[in-house]
Amino acid sequence: MSSSQFKGLYFGIPKEIMNGERRVAAIPETVKKLTDGGAKVFVEKGAGVGSYFADAEYEKVGAVIIEDIQQLYTESDIILKVKEPLFNEELGVHEVDLMHEGQVLITFLHPAAPSNHEMVKKLMEKRVISLTLDGIPRISRAQSMDALTSMSTVAGYKSVLMAADRLPKFIPMIGTAVGMIQPSTVMVIGTGVAGLQAIATAKRLGAVVYAADIRPEAAEHAKSLGAKIVETGVPADVAIGEGGYAQSLPKEWILKEQESIKDYVIKSDILILTALVPGRLAPVLVTEEMVKQMKPGSAIVDVAIDQGGNCELTKGGELIVQYSVSIDGTKNIPGMVPISSTWMFAHNIYNFIASFVKDGKIIIDTDDEIIASSLVTKDGNLYHVGAREVLAI
Repeated sequence: MSSSQFKGLYFGIPKEIMNGERRVAAIPETVKKLTDGGAKVFVEKGAGVGSYFADAEYEKVGAVIIEDIQQLYTESDIILKVKEPLFNEELGVHEVDLMHEGQVLITFLHPAAPSNHEMVKKLMEKRVISLTLDGIPRISRAQSMDALTSMSTVAGYKSVLMAADRLPKFIPMIGTAVGMIQPSTVMVIGTGVAGLQAIATAKRLGAVVYAADIRPEAAEHAKSLGAKIVETGVPADVAIGEGGYAQSLPKEWILKEQESIKDYVIKSDILILTALVPGRLAPVLVTEEMVKQMKPGSAIVDVAIDQGGNCELTKGGELIVQYSVSIDGTKNIPGMVPISSTWMFAHNIYNFIASFVKDGKIIIDTDDEIIASSLVTKDGNLYHVGAREVLAI
């Protein structure tokens, strides 16, 4: 990095306002890289407290602590956030309304999710240049920027602990004076990064683990961790999309997949749902009918909720109980493990910025594969393919 890479640029790091969100988009270590590169960095007072970084630590590396959030947004060229802009109850204003034309916003936007459509339209109206971290392609050049993979690692691990905490029975097999208590059954649907971490965690806790994924290679990885594989019956050419990710399935294949996993879902004590299609709505794989037949006291954690969720009954941001089954739609699971997740996230977002800022200039080159798949809005236009599909733009 040259000492002039970020010269003349003003970065803003606001405090996250999503309920329970403890992460922050930059840590003193990455702020130092920005200031060493010639940037001026504004950090909202208390922004790092949830991740155990004090204001004084940011000041030590050259950041300016700002109390007035409006000033931070007004003076910054680039805003770094963890979660999508929301309505700020305290100020009575939406975070997008604090932004200005030409400003660059980098965060997880999840632009295809229905709950974010109005916010995406606002970003277009404001002519903000927004880039979403969940759009970064899984290619070797982008590996160090892949915040989705980093956060999926945290979400997979923590989701099992959340479910275990609610489960009214032991997870491992336990021998007692009155007999043997059988281990719990955990079913993981979607065995990408989050799913694999969930399998590993459930195995460590002593569960019997089943797993399903429409991609043969992903299922193979799950098997290597000791999971019993549930065949979905979806052919590989239908299942696998660009970069090895799962593809959106036609309706008839979704129904076939639902049918093949149904019996295993019903007999599970814990269900961890992580099946995603990049930039699209998550497929609904667990129906109300299936939940109805699960054992009372079973626990579901729908990790896919940011993109709509895999369970028909999940409510975003809420923990509900239906048919005596708890269904957790927590939207920011990585925020519950703030030290590990923030450390990874801050480095991912820094590496992403460093890839398109040269000599103090922000270069949004849509011919670049990384920019092309992560750009959401620019000059009032919507670029994100998944969002264009659902918004019919």
